[in-house]
Amino acid sequence: MADASATVLFAIVLVLTLISAYFASSETAMIALNRYRLLHLAKQGQRGPRKAQRLLRRPDRLLGVILIGNNLVNFAAATVFTVLWIRYFGDATAWLAPVALTIWFLIFAEVGPKTVAAARPEQIAFPSAFLLQPLLKLLYPVVVFINAIANFLVRPFVRGAAESERLSIEELRTVVNESARLPARRQNMLLRVLDLEKVTVEDIMVPRSEVSSIDIDAPLEDITEQLANSPHTRLPVLSEGDKTVHGVLHLRRAARFLLKDTYTAEDVLAELEAPYFVPAGTPLHTQLANFQKERHRLALVVDEYGNIRGMVTLEDILEEIVGEFTTDFAANAPDIHPQDDGSYYIDGTALLRDLNRALGWSLPTDGPRTLNGLLLERLESIPEANVCLRVGDHLVETLQIKDNAVRSARLWRAPSADAPAGDERPAEED
Repeated sequence: MADASATVLFAIVLVLTLISAYFASSETAMIALNRYRLLHLAKQGQRGPRKAQRLLRRPDRLLGVILIGNNLVNFAAATVFTVLWIRYFGDATAWLAPVALTIWFLIFAEVGPKTVAAARPEQIAFPSAFLLQPLLKLLYPVVVFINAIANFLVRPFVRGAAESERLSIEELRTVVNESARLPARRQNMLLRVLDLEKVTVEDIMVPRSEVSSIDIDAPLEDITEQLANSPHTRLPVLSEGDKTVHGVLHLRRAARFLLKDTYTAEDVLAELEAPYFVPAGTPLHTQLANFQKERHRLALVVDEYGNIRGMVTLEDILEEIVGEFTTDFAANAPDIHPQDDGSYYIDGTALLRDLNRALGWSLPTDGPRTLNGLLLERLESIPEANVCLRVGDHLVETLQIKDNAVRSARLWRAPSADAPAGDERPAEED
């Protein structure tokens, strides 16, 4: 009979161990759930995620019911195990019972179950929610009472510590970059969308000197030839004498006067769309929304004095998201000319961001926008002859200096044995 009684006590300890393991694993699984995946599954109407989401709205009450159950089970198991220990080993070694039970519970009711729960939170949390929810209703008065006292005691330590669960742009970027299971191309597109607010229209605009435009004061024969050979569908129409912007001409509307035997400048002006101006510092995500709102595809970029700095199009912004529309941008870019020795001849007007994207470089973009601007900033003067200098991990040799600007330069990666990246002192050629 004594053996039967001991068997029952040992069975009770085993059952209590399993119950304790359930509460421990449920606690870890609930806390380890991905809140955004949980929200997604709950919106799909799945019952387990919906119940888990409802429980997590009040984490103090969820922890309250779990810990009440867990501690009640643990203390009950300790009492039964002590009785069982004394029966077999006597009162003299009763102090060893808590040590043995602690080791037992750590292995089978704490570390083991919680490790599994941390690895598979959804498989444990969602089924557990079906039991925890009615258990919370059953123990609701006790949970509320204990939470009220606990919250009062810890209030000085948690005041102001609550943070919004909304992700910042940088946090969302990390999620997309590290956790999203997407093809590399689509992942890069999402990252570029998040970077739109860091880039302004000035960073991607076509500089004023490179904008294809129509001089309304030019001979009509020149205008006709320019329209016939233009690679663009929209062209700004200017008066070069006073830099007046008259509007934007769509080539489709140009057919209305080109089909005439003769036409005048007034015929051209009659087909223009009103010019659309944007400040140079407008972030790209704002400008993209403005293009959609204003129903424009082309904008002229102006500085703080109202002077035209360049032009930006909807396609320019889209290329910032999806990448260049060519398969090999470095090979097709007119500003970049690869050489057999691995170096590149690059026009001084080339944008640094385009060079970094096309060649996988890391030229600094927090200052000047063009290669010419970067070199003049590093040289701190306009050189009278060609020079060599180092910029970060690259060596630069100016090839042509004209009209107070570096018109072209040769760039290549510096060998590892060269001077440190911080050594950027120019050295004049012999």
